[in-house]
Parts: sequence; C-alpha cells; structure tokens
Amino acid sequence: MTATGTVLGYAMKGLHRLPRGLRRAVLLRAAGGDLPAVPDYVRMLEIAGDLPETGPTDAELFDRFPELAAVTVADVPAGVPARLYRGPVAPVAGLVWVHGGAFVSGSLRMAEAHFTALALAARGIAVLSVDYRKALRGVRYPAGADDVLTGWTWAVLNADRFGVPAEKLHLGGASAGASLAAGVAKRLRDGAGQPPASLLLIYPSLHAELPPWEPERLAAIRRRGVVFFSPEWVAAMSRHYCDDPDDPYAFPAGGDLTGLPRTLVVNCEHDTLRSSGEAFAGLLATAGVPVTTHLAPNAVHGCLGEPFTVAATETIDVMRVNIIAP
Repeated sequence: MTATGTVLGYAMKGLHRLPRGLRRAVLLRAAGGDLPAVPDYVRMLEIAGDLPETGPTDAELFDRFPELAAVTVADVPAGVPARLYRGPVAPVAGLVWVHGGAFVSGSLRMAEAHFTALALAARGIAVLSVDYRKALRGVRYPAGADDVLTGWTWAVLNADRFGVPAEKLHLGGASAGASLAAGVAKRLRDGAGQPPASLLLIYPSLHAELPPWEPERLAAIRRRGVVFFSPEWVAAMSRHYCDDPDDPYAFPAGGDLTGLPRTLVVNCEHDTLRSSGEAFAGLLATAGVPVTTHLAPNAVHGCLGEPFTVAATETIDVMRVNIIAP
C-alpha cells in the first residue's frame, strides 16, 4: 500500500463527483508527462474505481457526427459486460472490440470503447464492445484475457445478432486491449475456438518490455508534454499484470506467430508504445502473416479516446477499410 497512491486515489475519487466539463478541465491541466509509479497508479485506481470519464456525451457526439444517432446500442448477455452496436443498414462485417487502459482501467463508457463502436457501426460494421476484469485487488492474467475469449466465443455462437456469418467476425483492440485481442487470437489459432477473419491492433503494447528506442526519439516525445509511457513504466506494469514475461499469450510478441489472421497495426507518431507495434508488425511479416501498417501522423497514444480529432476519425476509416478488405 503506497501513501502517494492513496492520496491520488482519493483525489481522483473526488473528481468523479465534479460535473463532466469541470473534470475535463482539471484533467486536461494535469495531463501529460510521466505517469505515477505503477504501485501508486494501481493503488489510485483501486481507491477511485477508475479514471473519471471525460469524453464527450452522446449529445455532443451526435451534434458533431449526426450519423451516429442512428446506431442502436444494446447490452447483451455475452458472459462478460458487453454492448452490441448496429447501424441502420445491413452490416457487411462484425467486430469484437476491446478497449485499453494498461490492463488496470477502462470501461464500456469510455470514448475509446463507445465512440469507436458507434463510428464503425454507422459505417456498416456491427460491433460487440466487451469489458474485462482489470489487474486490480489481486486479479492477474489470465482473468482479463479469459473474459475477452468469453466475449469472442459468444459472438461466434450468436453471429446472427450481428447480422453477418461468423466467418465475417473480426477481433481488435486498442493499447492493452490490442494485447488482449492478439493473445486471444493466438489461443484461437491453437485450438480455443474459431479464429477471427482479421486482427486489428490500434496503438498496441505487445511486449513485456518495450523494444529499444533511440534516446533522442524518447526525449522528443517527452518534450511534447503528452502522456509518457517510459520503458521502465511499461516493464513494471507488465510485471504487475503477469509475472511471466515469456508467456506468449500474455505478451503476444513472444512465441510463434505463424498462422495468425491478416493483421492491421496502427501506430501513433508521438507514442512510445509505437516501438512495440512496429516491432510486432515486422515479426508478423517474417512469420508470413499478411500485415498492414499505418502510422497516424502527429497523433498521440489513445487518439480514439479523442473523437473530435483528425487522428480519431482517420483511424476509424483505416479500420473500416481493413475490415472490409477481401
């Protein structure tokens, strides 16, 4: 138990009680730079429950993107908390989508989950957004990964709810959610169930430790004042999540990658996790897996959580193009 984490936790808990606009203003001023040490960060979340939601409301989203208002959203009994998003026209494919949060935070309400699902559903991709157990209060790997596998299995068995055949279901996630999706894809390849038609990994973290970065590139990202995932912080969070850095399902960059489905990897230009996505794409290509990479220019980590940015809308478009690719 850490004193710093306790103080941060009660401060964050207090932010939950503020109006959303004020929450945004406070967190915007505090955003950027190094994150608290992992024990403090974990303790903060155990007290606060989660990071305060600061994304746009539905009214704000619909005002900017009127087409999103035509999407229907329904909670479904998928064995884990999950929401199914369907657009007004017959879908061409389906996606099981997993939000990020460093394995310790995030929910179906966050923009990275909700906006992404709304935007893709409005573009003809039915989406099942799934939640999972976080690595808090003694919960560790493989609990969260098992939950994602449960959600995927429900989707395959209930593909009619998507309006597409099970063979047209894809699997993807953002950040830690991308790691969970990739690990589950490996388990499916190895006999755990029907593999996805493709895999979508958006600003992913796939290694137990970040592949090396040149010091000047790290320093350039730090100078931008964005959230900075240092190599040391990533390694510490990995050890918190799973104590075996060689587990090929917990950290999907390890082990055999042959036989995985075609994969999209989207990296953000100003994101230290980019070294993981770039290295993983290279490993996939070496393993003979069809892989498409996209670098979101001038983007920072978590851009799908900022729906009113160019990076968010362009990433949604890249995802749709790769889902419907033959």
